[in-house]
Amino acid sequence: MNLILKLLCGILIGILMGMFAPDVLIQGLITVQFFVSQLIKFIIPLLILFYVTSGIASLPKNSGKLLGKTITLSYMSTLGAGIFAFFVASTLFPVLLDGTGQLPEAQTALTPFLTLQIPPVMNIMTALTIAFIFGLGISSTGADHLKKVSDQGRDIIELFLNKVIIPSLPFYIAGVFADMTVKGTVFATLQTFSLVLIAVIAMHWFWLTLQFVTAGIAVRQSPLKLLRTMLPAYFTAVGTMSSAATVPITLQQTKRNGVSSSIANFVVPLCANIHMSGSVISVASVAAAVIIMTGAGPIPTLFEALPFLAMLGITMVAAPGAPGGAVMASVGLLGSMLGFTEEMIALQIVLHLAQDSFGTACNVTGDGVIALLINTVADEEEIVDEELQMQKEAA
Repeated sequence: MNLILKLLCGILIGILMGMFAPDVLIQGLITVQFFVSQLIKFIIPLLILFYVTSGIASLPKNSGKLLGKTITLSYMSTLGAGIFAFFVASTLFPVLLDGTGQLPEAQTALTPFLTLQIPPVMNIMTALTIAFIFGLGISSTGADHLKKVSDQGRDIIELFLNKVIIPSLPFYIAGVFADMTVKGTVFATLQTFSLVLIAVIAMHWFWLTLQFVTAGIAVRQSPLKLLRTMLPAYFTAVGTMSSAATVPITLQQTKRNGVSSSIANFVVPLCANIHMSGSVISVASVAAAVIIMTGAGPIPTLFEALPFLAMLGITMVAAPGAPGGAVMASVGLLGSMLGFTEEMIALQIVLHLAQDSFGTACNVTGDGVIALLINTVADEEEIVDEELQMQKEAA
């Protein structure tokens, strides 16, 4: 919430400076915004490289079919959520935002004093490919030294995000909104914010309803009762904005829904890192809204967007440990696969962070559904093997 308040202050300061400040001050702020954007572009491939490598290398070993079932079900849920959200957004938003969404033609434009380019060391696809090769290799060979390198690299990137990128975001947003104010496009943009946020949260709840109805049919229990049991995890996630911080509550409520301790203890922490249905709904639907708001061209068809959605589901593995999580991990894909500009990425960040806690809440509440389904499809041998494995690790 502190970050959201700072971003709102950044928006307000940017608008006021764009309206009343002399051009030289606005150009100074735009220069800061340009430099921060270069740092974001530079750090995203490294974020994906180290977080995804570390995440895959840390997956539970010797869990056999149970691990495969959990990963498959989690990815299907995440990808399905993205397809649902993009389809609804691309269908609904052109009507919902009609007359308010598309920005007027820019009146004037100011440029930074200095355009210092910081090229990334690799592109997004290269980083993701390397991460999967080394992550799976480390997991298979038990290469402790490489595992330590990936973990320490992840920690360094997280430190950089915490100390540099996240504190810089209010200045970045202020520069973008000052520039938009000078161009005369800012107020048309702000008119759409509330409509988009309400629509995204409604999609979260529709997807949760669908998940719990499916789980209720599978376990032959009331979906409403199952969902009501998981609500403490939902509201904890809304408050913490963190899947990891909500794991204890998610575990507790999942077990109260009748999931065995061994399955819950295995599935819930794993899904906190790989099941990102709420975050993908947010990214996909906000991306469609940003395309409409900026008049960047026709929204891609669902078929055209499928590669982006498929890669987004994989890239979300990097999201839980990174501050600003899902949107930071998706920035590279938005630019490389959907052609987002600096202004579009800034709008994506603001809109996403404004409802990020609800996306996280959708993630963790859905983790309870994955655990219920895995508890249903897992056979007795897998449960016993997992219990034995957990006992060995504890010993």
